[in-house]
Amino acid sequence: MTSTDYATYIAGLPKVLVGAACVFRDSAGRVLLVEPNYREGWTLPGGTVESADGESPRQGARRESLEEIGLDIAPGRLLVVDWARGTGRPPIVAYVYDGGVLDEERLGAIRLQESELLSWKLVEPAEIDDHLQGARAHRVRAALRALETGTGAVELEDGLPVG
Repeated sequence: MTSTDYATYIAGLPKVLVGAACVFRDSAGRVLLVEPNYREGWTLPGGTVESADGESPRQGARRESLEEIGLDIAPGRLLVVDWARGTGRPPIVAYVYDGGVLDEERLGAIRLQESELLSWKLVEPAEIDDHLQGARAHRVRAALRALETGTGAVELEDGLPVG
C-alpha cells in the first residue's frame, strides 16, 4: 500500500469525537457543575480532546479543567467510558475521571473561562437529574457509584450500562 492509498483509507474511516471531563466534589459530596454559554443546561468541567495534537483523554481532562475553571489538577482514576450517539454530530466517546475533593481554598480559586462559561455551582447528588439531561446525568450518576463502591471503570452506551 502506498502512502497515498493509506491516506485515502484513513480519510474514509468513520469519525468519532472524544470528550473528557472530571467529577470534582466538595467535602459534603456535592458535584461541581458548569453552565456553558453555547448550549442549554449544565455539564461537568471538560470538553473535546485535541486528538490532532496527540492529546490523550486524561491529558484533555486536565487541560479542559485548567481552561474552564482555572484549576490544574491531575485527574484521578478513570470512572466512566460512555459511547454516546449524537444527532447532528458524530458519536462521542466520553471519558470521566475522578477530579477529587476540592477544599474551600481550591473552590475559592475557581476562575471561569468567560468565553465559554456563564457560572458554576455545587449540586447535591440527589439533584443531578435537575441539572443534567440524558446521558450526561447517567454518566455522572455512574461515576458517583464507581467512587462510592470503589469498582473499576463503568462502560456505558448512551449513558446506560453495557451488559
